[in-house]
Amino acid sequence: MPSAKKQDKFTLVSELAKRRGFFWPSFEIYGGVGGFYTYGPLGALLKRRIEDKFRDFFIRRFGFFEIESSVVMPGKVFEASGHVEHFQEPMVECLKCKRKFRADHLLEEFAGMSSMETEKLSLDEIRKIIVERDIRCPDCGGEFGEPKYFLTMFATTIGPYSDAVGYGRPEAAQGIFVEFKRLYELSRERLPFGVVQIGHALRNEISPRQGLMRLREFTIIDLEFFFDPEDTRCTPLKEVENETLRFLLGETRLKGSEEITELTVKEALEKGYVKVDWQAFFMVLAKKFMASLGVPPEKQRFIEKLDWEKAHYAVQSFDQEVYLDRWGWTEVSGHAYRTDYDLKQHMKFSRVDMRIFKPAEKPIEREEVKITPIPAKIGPAFKKDAAKIMELLSKVDVKELERSFSTKGFYMLEGFKILPEHVQIIRRKVVERGKRFIPHVVEPSFGSDRLFYVALEYAYQLKENRVVLRFPRDIAPVQVGVYPLVSRDGLPEKAMEVHRMLLNEGFYSEYDESGSIGRRYARADEIGVPLGITVDYQTLEDGTVTIRDRDSWSQVRNKIKALPELLHGYFRYKLDFEDLGEPVET
Repeated sequence: MPSAKKQDKFTLVSELAKRRGFFWPSFEIYGGVGGFYTYGPLGALLKRRIEDKFRDFFIRRFGFFEIESSVVMPGKVFEASGHVEHFQEPMVECLKCKRKFRADHLLEEFAGMSSMETEKLSLDEIRKIIVERDIRCPDCGGEFGEPKYFLTMFATTIGPYSDAVGYGRPEAAQGIFVEFKRLYELSRERLPFGVVQIGHALRNEISPRQGLMRLREFTIIDLEFFFDPEDTRCTPLKEVENETLRFLLGETRLKGSEEITELTVKEALEKGYVKVDWQAFFMVLAKKFMASLGVPPEKQRFIEKLDWEKAHYAVQSFDQEVYLDRWGWTEVSGHAYRTDYDLKQHMKFSRVDMRIFKPAEKPIEREEVKITPIPAKIGPAFKKDAAKIMELLSKVDVKELERSFSTKGFYMLEGFKILPEHVQIIRRKVVERGKRFIPHVVEPSFGSDRLFYVALEYAYQLKENRVVLRFPRDIAPVQVGVYPLVSRDGLPEKAMEVHRMLLNEGFYSEYDESGSIGRRYARADEIGVPLGITVDYQTLEDGTVTIRDRDSWSQVRNKIKALPELLHGYFRYKLDFEDLGEPVET
């Protein structure tokens, strides 16, 4: 097996991923195109298992919905959402080789600036720093031209009409918001409820140079949780209020510090560091989810976004970051309190009412007072100004008008004297049985490709100078390897029988009889197979096999007929390896 050299972990993981079929750059026969990657057989399995695990964590347990909507959407959707106006990044072009780069990324890489500093810069300020620091093209050393903004959405036309502008969605959230009315009906018109979309998104990144961390086509996981803003109580919060979260708070960042503040969920809410109970709840779920992918809590943090860093739709936003060997602290999920921004915008642009009705606990009776102009009196009195007077009267405070009538006998309205005979004050009793409002939204949003890479890097370990991918057992792409001890004497036939039985039981099993048993174990360890089942001569005598643990290399022995029940329990974390059989001396 190839030995791991003392290299950057990103390089080691990428080399392994390419060699063993996890992922590699797309279109290699044509020289490749930045920001596009192909998932190989093992990668496609691993990615799907991570997404299915997300479904178990965030959808199944809470009865949330999952939908699938279009990747290409009408331009009007993104005009309403604000993406056409706000989804732009500063770009510079090399005057020599014509390569284009994200200007803020260049300043972070070559001027030592933080994203907190670059987020605030205007194009003129970016240009000034590039000139002062003599920042040149990293490819050819050429000078850069004037910075400009670049819309990072893929534009297209829908059908043959050039005026039918569409965009490849940069997020999956809008596909949920535009379907809100129907989804609310499907929820039996009850709040709160959550909707998830897992699917492809497109961002026309200027210069993606971070592997799976920054792609032009990627899989996004957006969860939109709709709730009544007057009832932010999170019923399941009691279960997690004593969970600790590691925060890098905005006030800390403004001091130039990266000191972590550890708080329980209850403390974070009481101190106002997190504004909404539900948002804190999903942050705890996100922490536990990342831990279930192999990232320990001390390698996670939630960084509060500053005002100028937040997306245009967010009142409060945290990025969940994990520590990676090459990239340092890297975002894996975002947690935004979007209020009613999106539904209100789509209501405005589509002219479809997105409000819902909330019945009152008890009907409320109140008096409604209204000023009604009397045209027959106002017309002759004010002639050409009559229409203006009637419009102005609709905005007058009734109490102020009545007070002026009772003390002065008239009311002055922008230079016009209004007399009691010009208006009628109508009072009527109104019974309110509820009210209409637009729900608020908290959004946890994950990058599936980033989750994939993080799981891969944290699984990558060395044991006796051999690579072992120590995936959590429920996301391992191949669950079981089946091996005949040798390729003769009926052992391959018996091993194949065991392999087929496991396939029929729903396990992802791999059969391998090539090379020595030691080499086969090593190959399996390198792709993260949790268990190896070996058929040997004793198997032919008593129907037992050895079961090998990937991480400890320990072995136990048990009967073939017991395998299905044992393995189902093991992969559901109901059994540990030691429960699978009697220990074997190795």
